[in-house]
Amino acid sequence: MPDLGVAMLRLGVQTSHSGIQMEQSDAQMEQPDIPMAHLGVQVLNSDAQMLQPGVRMEQPDAGFGQKTAGFPNLPMKIIYFDANPPFRLDDPNNRWGSPSYQLEPGDPGYVDPFPSVNKPTKHKKMKTNPFWPSRQSEQIIWLVNYLTKLPGYATALGLTTTQVNSAVADCLWLIYLLQNWLPETRSWVKSCTDALAEAQTGTGSAAQVLPVFTPPPLPGAATPVPATVAVAPGAQMRILALAQQIKDSGKCTDTIASNLGLVGSAQTGPDLTAISPDIALSLVAGQVFLKWGWGGYSRYLDSCEIQVDRGDGHGFVLLTIDTTPGYTDTTPLPATLAKWTYRAIYRVGDDQVGVWSAPASINVPA
Repeated sequence: MPDLGVAMLRLGVQTSHSGIQMEQSDAQMEQPDIPMAHLGVQVLNSDAQMLQPGVRMEQPDAGFGQKTAGFPNLPMKIIYFDANPPFRLDDPNNRWGSPSYQLEPGDPGYVDPFPSVNKPTKHKKMKTNPFWPSRQSEQIIWLVNYLTKLPGYATALGLTTTQVNSAVADCLWLIYLLQNWLPETRSWVKSCTDALAEAQTGTGSAAQVLPVFTPPPLPGAATPVPATVAVAPGAQMRILALAQQIKDSGKCTDTIASNLGLVGSAQTGPDLTAISPDIALSLVAGQVFLKWGWGGYSRYLDSCEIQVDRGDGHGFVLLTIDTTPGYTDTTPLPATLAKWTYRAIYRVGDDQVGVWSAPASINVPA
């Protein structure tokens, strides 16, 4: 009997050699007096001795390619437990019976056993600047808008009266310092510089009087805005912390965030068809140092490819793909005076973007 790789185990069914007739010619067996288990189940004889492996048991009334009554009249993919590759017992297309079979693509009722997980599509968000302005003149505008509109959203945002009043006081104090106090101090500093110059090179016989700084008065109340008062240090940090709390609260709609100035302005990225790195060369400790940078667009770029032509007839060849501005060429200096020429281009992922930099050359001594 040919070895088909199947050992027969007993699953609660007692068998004997006398009850099973095996024919080597076609590797079939008959057991008219004993109900068979699932097709492909391995069976042991009553003495727990393994019968000749390689025999598959098929239901007499359901040969391969046919289905018994109750199954669709379609070709059958019979389940064998020794199949290679093996059948998965948890496959939803398995149909257990006599015989056991598996639905295939195109069969009625077939389902994908490994459905693809529908991951949410990741939409690239437009890069934005932080909502807190970097320029002091724009900070004043932001603070005025924030303190004016915050009280009107207190209920919607679940803010307490104490939180709102504290934020308003912090805003007013910073506005005073930026708009009134700081300009006065700068004027006073200039007068101090003038006083020093007068003390050094001025003329006259009267004793010099030094300028004295007088802070501008604190603004009074102007309904509905309260009077400005000095607050504890850290006003800006408290304002930004509350603003972040508002954004993370789940109660801040896009409209509220926009009205309070909690959405940064859209950034304009570089023209990736025209951008080019600027490079400069110098000799440092007997090695060529190539200076390069991101040009302010590091968030849009991944790396910088650098090539070198060492005047050896090979032309430009890859030197490195650098991710940190500034690169030291550690190649040993040549035996004779030579001119090395470098060029660079930015990369995004595995692709070059923009155009090559202007070549830069340097004479390297022996």
